[in-house]
Amino acid sequence: MTGRFFDPSEIARAYRDPLSWVSFGVDLLPVIAVFAFGWGAVPLVALYWLENLVIGVFTILRMVGTVAANAANIFGALFMVPFFTVHYGGFCYGHGVFLAVFAGKDDFPSPDGLVRWALTTAPEMAWFVAAIAGVSLLYYVFDFFGRGEYRRTSLDAEMAAPYGRIITLHVAIILGAGIAFGLGQPLLGVLLLIVIRVVFGIVFTVLRRRRRDALIAAKASVVDDDA
Repeated sequence: MTGRFFDPSEIARAYRDPLSWVSFGVDLLPVIAVFAFGWGAVPLVALYWLENLVIGVFTILRMVGTVAANAANIFGALFMVPFFTVHYGGFCYGHGVFLAVFAGKDDFPSPDGLVRWALTTAPEMAWFVAAIAGVSLLYYVFDFFGRGEYRRTSLDAEMAAPYGRIITLHVAIILGAGIAFGLGQPLLGVLLLIVIRVVFGIVFTVLRRRRRDALIAAKASVVDDDA
C-alpha cells in the first residue's frame, strides 16, 4: 500500500525485517523503566528529548555520508553541517528548556546543563539512551550504507528529514506530559507517553518499509531499461 493511511498487512510486512523488531523492543524499554525502576513522567520526557539529540547526531552522520556517493558534497557539508548543528541544536534547546521548566526545574539551564539534567533524571538513563543510539547505528549501517540509501539521497533531504519527525514527536510528548503532570503523574498518564512514542515508532517503521520498496522499484526499473 502506498497511500496515506496504513493497513494491517502493510504493518505486518514492515515487521518482517528483524531490525524493525529490534527497534520495537527499544521503543518498549520505557515500560521496563516504569515497572522495574519506578520511572515517572519526568525521566520519560527527558529520555524522549535526549532521543532527539541522538537523531541530530545521526542526521549529521548521514549528511557526511552522502560524500561517499558524491565527493563534491564535501563542500556543501562544510557549510550545511555547522548550520544544521546550530539550527537543530537551538530548536532542541528551546524545547528542552520548555520541558524542563514544565517538569519543575526552577532555573534556566545552559545547553550542557540541560543535557546533564536530562541524564540525571533517572540512574538508568544512560543505558536507555545507549539503546536508542544503538538502534540508530544499526539503521545507519544497514539502511543508509548497506541498502545504498546514501546513493539516492542528498544533503538537503537529509538535513530536512528530522524536523517533521521531532516537531510531531514534541507535540505528542507535550500533550502526553501535560496530561501526566496535570494529573499528578499517575501511571495512566505515564503509560500514555509510552503509547504515543510506540505508535510513532510503528509509523516510522512503515515509512521505512515504503522507502525500501521505492528503492527496490527504482532498481527494477533500471534493470528493465538496461535489458
